[in-house]
Amino acid sequence: MSKEEKPSHKCVYNELRLTGELCDAVIKVQDVEFQVHKVVLCNCSPYFRALFSSRWSNPDKKIFNIPNVSPDTMQLLLEHAYTGSVSVTEDNVLDLLIAADQFNVDDVIRLCCSFLEEQMCPENCIGIWHLTHTYFYPELRSKAFHYITEHFEEVARCEEFLQIPVEELTDIIEKDQVNVQQESCVFEAVVRWINHSPNEREKLIVALLPKVRLLLLDMEYFQMKVLTSELVKRNPGCYSRILDFPEIFRPRMPRSVLLAMGGWSFGDPTNSIEAYDIRTDQWTHVPNDAGRPRAYHGTAFLNGHVYFIGGFDRRSYFNSVCRWDPTTHTWQEVAPMYYRRCYVSVTVLNGCIYAIGGYDGHTRLSTAEYYEPQTNQWTRIAAMHEQRSDASCTTLHNKIYICGGFNGRECLETAEYYDPQTMQWTLISPMTSRRSGVGVVTYGDKVYAVGGFDGDSRLRSAECYNPGTNTWNNVASMITTRSNFGMAVMEDLLFVVGGFDGSSTICDVENYNRETDEWREVWDMDVFRSALSCCVVFGLPNMADYVPPPRHPRRDSASS
Repeated sequence: MSKEEKPSHKCVYNELRLTGELCDAVIKVQDVEFQVHKVVLCNCSPYFRALFSSRWSNPDKKIFNIPNVSPDTMQLLLEHAYTGSVSVTEDNVLDLLIAADQFNVDDVIRLCCSFLEEQMCPENCIGIWHLTHTYFYPELRSKAFHYITEHFEEVARCEEFLQIPVEELTDIIEKDQVNVQQESCVFEAVVRWINHSPNEREKLIVALLPKVRLLLLDMEYFQMKVLTSELVKRNPGCYSRILDFPEIFRPRMPRSVLLAMGGWSFGDPTNSIEAYDIRTDQWTHVPNDAGRPRAYHGTAFLNGHVYFIGGFDRRSYFNSVCRWDPTTHTWQEVAPMYYRRCYVSVTVLNGCIYAIGGYDGHTRLSTAEYYEPQTNQWTRIAAMHEQRSDASCTTLHNKIYICGGFNGRECLETAEYYDPQTMQWTLISPMTSRRSGVGVVTYGDKVYAVGGFDGDSRLRSAECYNPGTNTWNNVASMITTRSNFGMAVMEDLLFVVGGFDGSSTICDVENYNRETDEWREVWDMDVFRSALSCCVVFGLPNMADYVPPPRHPRRDSASS
């Protein structure tokens, strides 16, 4: 792979260099000579400006020997100096970066760092991080370390991980930002690192073990795998230190959190936002003084922002769209939709937000439109086959699937998909149940339709659609009946949040595991709400704002 910086204009100086015309210096690298123009090299590099100045050499000097660089790399740097363009590849990026650093060619340094960021993977991220120990590239260093912590489970299985010194291992595993589904992954990574060179590393378990968040481990795992580990037993100092460090009580920072936003609560719309942290199984209230109360709306997380789309506040049906920045907690109104949409279905496809169906205060809608953040514009697309409010939609295999809803007369079991290539809607096999106020989401390689109202009662049932066979199959039913709830997939679990159970608004939350086909209750929200919307946010620099504060048990109770 290669990355090229486009030249800003065609440079006549390069033609002069290639023909040797008007050249006033020779750069000699090993046995290779390059004819150059001093003024061109001075323009691209302060190194050459100093080299050619009278302070470093006689003004009449013509030949300059350049050490610590290969002819091939110098050729690339000269091409950049003369054309503004350079080809960066996997084979030359390290040599080119080191040479650009030596000669202070900032444009090439930036280009090489950008290339390394794009190529970063579990197998090479530690090597890139090590490169920034020797050469000062603070942004690349930060991104490499973030990649290591973000993808710790994959990185810990790679060869580079086994070669790092204990100081670096400690620096990594003590960070709250280490992203692991289970803390056992950190313990096993420490054991694997020690076993790679047991004679030199075994006694380091005493220093490393307190960096593992031991109280986040399942109790059975802690007893069977940690306390009985041969490493721990051979180093009795571990036992006295296990509960002597506050780090073992602190949760890790999650990669993502589930947001529950707005909805209908105690007879009125709310602007309340709560964030769920799967590591601690707790909800956190997110301050939101400026957000407008709304219910029966849609949300989407795109490019680091949460978009609130349509909805209802008891008085008005909205076509308005607000963008919330979860990093700065600020709000901005963006372009409104063509239609007012309450009970709207919302999804993201190819960097655009789609708003489909809904109710405008008079009519159930079959219309649909999409929003492009770059242009801040909405564009109408083909109408659905059905009028649908209280439906739900999702994206799978570059198509948008919408299921169920209410057409003004009856609850629907029909479903259809939109293909942006053909710009057409196509009906698919109907669901096994009529579902209005349904939750629809992509999970694995299928479309799941969960809960809702069939015209007679609220539902617990759930089913999934296989696009390859155009068939629906029933899966395990929820623990609680519910319609008009929030739903999202996070860390390969399907979450359903709040809703209406047929008699009251609820705060109940549960998740579904497709591997076991089982539902499990998790911690309730603080706010009872239906008609809410959920989405998963990730990659926030201020993720600590969305998780419970660390709680350190008293030392005497921890050691008792």
